[in-house]
Amino acid sequence: MSDLAFYCFQYALALLLAPLLPGIIARVKAKVAGRHGKPVLQLYFDIVKGLRKGEVISHVTTPVFTLGPVVGLATVLCALALLPLGGMASPLRFSGDFLLAAYLLGLGRFLTMLAALDTGSSFEGMGASREAAFSALSEPVLFLCLLTLVGVGSALGMHDALSLSGMLGGRPAHEWLLGRAELLLVPMVFFVLLLVENSRIPVDDPTTHLELTMIHEVMILDHSGPSLSFIEYGAALKLWFFAALPAGILVPDLPLWQQSLCWLACIFAVAVLVGIVESVMARLRMQKVPVLLGGAAVLSALALILTQVR
Repeated sequence: MSDLAFYCFQYALALLLAPLLPGIIARVKAKVAGRHGKPVLQLYFDIVKGLRKGEVISHVTTPVFTLGPVVGLATVLCALALLPLGGMASPLRFSGDFLLAAYLLGLGRFLTMLAALDTGSSFEGMGASREAAFSALSEPVLFLCLLTLVGVGSALGMHDALSLSGMLGGRPAHEWLLGRAELLLVPMVFFVLLLVENSRIPVDDPTTHLELTMIHEVMILDHSGPSLSFIEYGAALKLWFFAALPAGILVPDLPLWQQSLCWLACIFAVAVLVGIVESVMARLRMQKVPVLLGGAAVLSALALILTQVR
């Protein structure tokens, strides 16, 4: 199998398996609570059901309302295509592609907030303002982590140090095994970013029904039918994207099929860990979330400094 065919296979596998992650998280939470819980494939059923339904659109909205879910899904699909999947470098890689990936995710978030504001709902406006505030704090942390990986790659003389494929292709795992223990801080920060960017506990509760406390869910209250399915599928892909970041650091450079299997196992292990965290922790008060992101920023800055002084 050629490299391009193998990457396309991994990309299709990511598109197919991404809705499993929310199901795994829900099942872990149910098992910890002593319940049976929803089926692991529940999100697949919800997406298909939404695609078959009609859509109710308020007469006060503009085309921005329907454009938001489509652009949000498209940007996540493009960002995922820049990641190395299963140990295989992206065929779309180029120097500095991590900037494009970050801004693609930011564009999808921006359109989601615009769609929420387009409804004229005060509740959705509050959710959009919270999303904007927390994203302004999380994006610098993401860049600090990526710059740490750039620094490691540059120190090793890698020609693709500024590419996500170079940063997350399996080399960082060998480096921390050889003594660069500061690289272990990066997957910890990536995990915090996963919780923040995907509105998971302790930042937000995706299962709550209290509009005054919701962040992401309150922004999509007026969406229905295919638009809601696009949002749910895009959220699952975004969760897969952020789960793949620590997997790219923790899984070492192995023969291709072994690395691919370890990479998938690591992504599912991240989903299990999210379920455990949501089972043992409560949602933080909203003013405590910047403190959490501040701690993540300190860890990522420390990792960056340590990579530069060695």
